[in-house]
Amino acid sequence: MRAMLAVMSGLALAGCSVVGIRTGLEEPPFTVVQRLGDLEIRQYGPRIAAQVTVDGDEDSSRNAGFRKVAGYIFGDNQASTKIAMTAPVAQSSEKIAMTAPVAQARTDAGWTIRFFMPSQYTMQTLPKPNDPDVKLVEVPGQTMAVLRYTGFIGADTVATQRARLLALLKSSPYTAQGEPISWFYDPPWTIPFLRRNEIAVQVTQ
Repeated sequence: MRAMLAVMSGLALAGCSVVGIRTGLEEPPFTVVQRLGDLEIRQYGPRIAAQVTVDGDEDSSRNAGFRKVAGYIFGDNQASTKIAMTAPVAQSSEKIAMTAPVAQARTDAGWTIRFFMPSQYTMQTLPKPNDPDVKLVEVPGQTMAVLRYTGFIGADTVATQRARLLALLKSSPYTAQGEPISWFYDPPWTIPFLRRNEIAVQVTQ
């Protein structure tokens, strides 16, 4: 079942595209406040996320956390309404639409993986996760500095892009608040130069 969930979550993230490019997935809305060369300053409103924190190295934690949160949106929840799955995964509870991006951030407890929930849901209408490791959280509105890049998403590449983001911020009127976050929009099999990846950090001016 875990393997099936991983495959199905990847297919959903790909928007059923044979080349692995996401299509038609809802993203948290934002307003572009300013563009500073390769940096984009975005204003996000409040949103809800399902998240899990996993201890381990960056790459393995991402995979483990992705499976757990994908399990939640593909039916591992306590909803009373049963909606048929769109592919052969267990038909036992409510399915929640996949959105983009998937977020990964380092915390004192390990690596936190987040899926942002579709905007139609509230904390009251989202079904409760069956997995106690999966938490529903309210993410407040934030001003984020975002650096977009393509290519592979291994730990070394991500570390390079984090350093690049922070270096660019030093010559800007914005100051980073907290640790950078990785945002991934495409499944692993997407052709690297077509991938949309982003590094983001909350900022103040």
